[in-house]
Amino acid sequence: MNLPVIQDPCLVTVDMQERLVPAMTGSEELVARVKILLRGAAELRIPVIATEQYPKGLGPTLPEISELFPEGTVVPAKTSFSVFGEPEFRVALGRRRPRSLIFCGIETHVCVLQSLFDAIEAGFPVILAADAVSSRKSSDVCLALEAARQAGAWVLSTESILFLLLKNSLHPSFKAVSKLIK
Repeated sequence: MNLPVIQDPCLVTVDMQERLVPAMTGSEELVARVKILLRGAAELRIPVIATEQYPKGLGPTLPEISELFPEGTVVPAKTSFSVFGEPEFRVALGRRRPRSLIFCGIETHVCVLQSLFDAIEAGFPVILAADAVSSRKSSDVCLALEAARQAGAWVLSTESILFLLLKNSLHPSFKAVSKLIK
């Protein structure tokens, strides 16, 4: 069994945009979980790359999400469904040199899943935050989570991911991250 390897991770936040998020199943919980991941990434100094699918038509990233992006976060606009189809994303990824990727965002069965497939194809260990993704229909989420598992991604909760990053309770950020979960 291959255990998840989260070394030098990068959090990829996919298309959390003003006109998309309200149409998602469980949008309030989605936003809450993405915010926890972003706060955890900040506490653990994990770089973030965010994307926006055709922002002229779908609007910018939700302000309550974008305000949590670390300074210097690259937010490429894209028309391809996979983040890897956008050259600016690939350049940003190359600059950060992650050894693993953590995905959250929308829509699970389209942009997130295609991005995840491309990340695996590129050789990255991938973790999908199952409670920080959504689609318009919950059945699409379920099918996409299963496809992600079959492709080799680790499908975990936000809490599991953050505690995997901490490794133990002696980590200097343990208390701060623990507070995010409660």
